[in-house]
Amino acid sequence: MRKVIAATFISLDGVMQAPGGPQEDPTGGFQHGGWVFPHADEATGKILFEIFEKPFDLLLGRKTYDIFAAHWPHIGDDDPIARQFNSVTKYVATRGSGALRWNNSRSLGSDVVAAIKALKAGEGPDLLIQGSGDLIQTLLRHGLIDEFSLMIFPLVLGGGKKLFADGAVPAAMKLLRTQSSPTGVVFATYQPDGPVKTGSFALPDPSDEEIERRNQLQ
Repeated sequence: MRKVIAATFISLDGVMQAPGGPQEDPTGGFQHGGWVFPHADEATGKILFEIFEKPFDLLLGRKTYDIFAAHWPHIGDDDPIARQFNSVTKYVATRGSGALRWNNSRSLGSDVVAAIKALKAGEGPDLLIQGSGDLIQTLLRHGLIDEFSLMIFPLVLGGGKKLFADGAVPAAMKLLRTQSSPTGVVFATYQPDGPVKTGSFALPDPSDEEIERRNQLQ
């Protein structure tokens, strides 16, 4: 069975919009595009290489696909990421009829959820999500993401498209591994770990003040 892995750049407040440059996605008036660039160093490059060195196919929303298709085919194959991205299969969630001209690109069709379930049940490498915030929300709602490989950058963006947004469903997460870079980037890999567990530090017999406080909340 194939895993769906969301490999995502996020800020401390969970924003994933336009990490690569100012013109990548300025929709909604977002003014901080390119926030990853100042933190790039040898350590972050090494971690990214480790993510991409394992076999994978790409799973992309149409907006991210268009961004990638306008960039990676124009980067020479001397770049190892370009070589991989240009050669692997790209599965694209797209509502439009525009052609998918990038090499080895395939539409997921009208029923994206069913198509991804079929891909997961089949043979092949894991399915790696890059960007694709809208697609991620759909996959979150249907519990189809098996692993989150998060690169958490030391900054607060205050607004923008978030990783855990409208599609987020309450869930516990299990930390599989973590490390950090000299520029303050934290790399953390999580997998879903069942429902959220809760407990209480309250006194077994609540005080009169506590009872009054609770009543005021109703």
